[in-house]
Amino acid sequence: MSIKQFKAFLSGFGHVDNVILDKYVNEWKVCAFPRRTIMTAPGEVQRYWYFVADGIQKSYYINNDKQHVMAFTYAPSFTGIPESFFRQEPSQYFLETITDSIFLRISYARHQLMMKEHREIETLFRKLTEHLLIGILERYYELMAYDIQTRFRSFTKRSPHLLNMISQKDLASYLRIDPTNFSKLINAQKI
Repeated sequence: MSIKQFKAFLSGFGHVDNVILDKYVNEWKVCAFPRRTIMTAPGEVQRYWYFVADGIQKSYYINNDKQHVMAFTYAPSFTGIPESFFRQEPSQYFLETITDSIFLRISYARHQLMMKEHREIETLFRKLTEHLLIGILERYYELMAYDIQTRFRSFTKRSPHLLNMISQKDLASYLRIDPTNFSKLINAQKI
């Protein structure tokens, strides 16, 4: 993903003066991690916020030796452990690459400085955070209100491309469906 594409993505959330946006975007640096890299682990503080240029990641926690997938991220989107980054407190869960991944990233200190210096950046980030919150609330609604078939159909309608890119075990965990039932659902559906 080019800087021009990143700027266009950010501009989709609100207008920022081009000079200020250029200054902000120039703070983001390219980095890459190979597949199966734990980017943040429980107890670590997330020092960077990431924008996914390429690859797929997952956030998850371990309870009773079982992995529970909370989210998948992929281009174009942000990724990280939000509460660890925003509060600069230790993470409660993992952020791991599923595939080789390329990111743009900004440090907490540089991000805070840019928001302090430029009200437009602070407003932009608030809008991005609102967008993230709405997505989380929609996911909670689906998990609480939908049966397993409806959760599966909703996911395959929203993100059908992930079915061939992420293990069935991870997808079943994300959808809170037993892996055996997930396998039955995927075999019974025309996708």
